[in-house]
Amino acid sequence: MTGTRTDGVATPSQTVGPFFNFGLAPDEHLGWLQGRGERLRLRIRVVDGDDAPLPDALIEIYQADADGQYGRQSFSGFGRLATREDGTCVFDTIRPGAVSDGRGTQASHINVCVFARGLLRHVYTRVYFTGDPNLDRDPILALVPAGRRATLLASPAAGEPGTWAWVIRLQGGDETVFFDL
Repeated sequence: MTGTRTDGVATPSQTVGPFFNFGLAPDEHLGWLQGRGERLRLRIRVVDGDDAPLPDALIEIYQADADGQYGRQSFSGFGRLATREDGTCVFDTIRPGAVSDGRGTQASHINVCVFARGLLRHVYTRVYFTGDPNLDRDPILALVPAGRRATLLASPAAGEPGTWAWVIRLQGGDETVFFDL
């Protein structure tokens, strides 16, 4: 039986997950990013095309610090969490500053990488913050058709000061915009 495994071990041709969940995100502290700046909580919910939650996805984030700088010793900007049964994970972090990149100033955003069952490869996206005055000038967001930009916007969570809510839809009519990197 060449190429067939019967012992329950994943082979390279299988899709991502759900087996990685317990090995790559065993520590909830990976979702707590310490740094100077405005504290915020980012609640991410991952759903499939039927709006069903994915309880076994893995979310990685990478962001600038409050000054719009990446990779400083005082702030790594990296976090990783597995989603719970309801498809959510919550990062405690700081609001990133606007990033200047030579093409213009990018609005405050967090880069997101999603690993999930059914995906042959992880996918990349971004989350921006509703109401940010720099959204209209962001050169990366300008590449996204106007009717799709809302899929990249987190909104303040009702009744939860300092918490922003965002849904990642892996497929369907309101599928989140993913970037080809």
